[in-house]
Amino acid sequence: MTDKTNNDNNEPDETPERVVGTPTAEEHTVAEAEAERSHEGPYKASETHQRSEEQQRRGEKLASLWFIIAFLGGIGFLASYFVFGADEIGDPQIGQYSNALLGGTLTLSLFGIGAGMTVWARNVMPHYEVASPYDELPSDDKEKGSFSAFFMQSADESGFTRRPLMRRTLIAAMLPLGIAPIVLLRDTGPLPGDKLKVTPWADGRRMVVEGTHRELRPEDLAEDPYGMISALPLMHEEDYGENVHYPHGISLNDQAKSVILLIKMPTGEDGQVEWGEEMTEERRNWTHEGIIAYSKICTHVGCPAALYERTTHRILCPCHQSTFDAANAAEVVFGPAHRPLPQLPIGVDSEGYLVSTGDFSEAPGPTFWDYAKD
Repeated sequence: MTDKTNNDNNEPDETPERVVGTPTAEEHTVAEAEAERSHEGPYKASETHQRSEEQQRRGEKLASLWFIIAFLGGIGFLASYFVFGADEIGDPQIGQYSNALLGGTLTLSLFGIGAGMTVWARNVMPHYEVASPYDELPSDDKEKGSFSAFFMQSADESGFTRRPLMRRTLIAAMLPLGIAPIVLLRDTGPLPGDKLKVTPWADGRRMVVEGTHRELRPEDLAEDPYGMISALPLMHEEDYGENVHYPHGISLNDQAKSVILLIKMPTGEDGQVEWGEEMTEERRNWTHEGIIAYSKICTHVGCPAALYERTTHRILCPCHQSTFDAANAAEVVFGPAHRPLPQLPIGVDSEGYLVSTGDFSEAPGPTFWDYAKD
């Protein structure tokens, strides 16, 4: 008998025995080459793990569902933008609802797109295990020329070209977000017009202590030559309509832009107030018996400038320390604000109550984009 483990030279045969029915090494090599040639993806078949057709179809449907949700969220965002008009969003409560709708629908849209793309990548696109050495830069002409073919093969393998349902829902989901910037350009228009420049103050409008309904007289400040009172215009039902009522008789919007500081300036030995050089004759005529009125809203970012240094006649904003000189037309003496507090012309009516004789000298509140000093 011949020992199968030895060859003719009595040396062990290291070639493994082939099981009957299996391909030879040459046939196996040819089969691998044929598989590589029949694979249409950008990477080798040995590096690509394709998803099953059933998994790809499930992934396509689920990704499309997320894209439809994203589309509805985008449409909801555009609709939410027009639900409330420019007049309505000025109300803090309605503005809160508007922000919630805009934020919620935009979140839903972006989340739907992200979730759909994640499902797409995990269930439709193939998985690669690629290892490639670092190549010298730049790429040669052959690699540059093959990029277009590589890109198209990748697009086809990703399912973008072969899965029309998923492709169309993705485009639909992205469409509202693409339109959104164009729609939002509406905010750069003339809205809100002159509403930020006009307040309820008018000729003959009486004043009340902020937070109360008590009307003010010059005597309320006469006993304290360094006194300061926060005041608001006295509003009536006919100013808003019969069916509109506010706790303090004035809306929050009107409070925000019309609140003032009434300051009693001390007089010298001659009984006259020592005004600064910016207090022109016209501005002095806007005062009454040493009482002067300024907007309480800081011209920096709109904080309440409610602190008053009696001995120096300085009005201080606690937010960023902008300081204004009450004796010198509220000129800025310190801080980031770059324009004075607007002055309100005041006087007294026939019954001896303090009243405004017009609106502010200029737009109250922080400087905004279309501000122009008169």
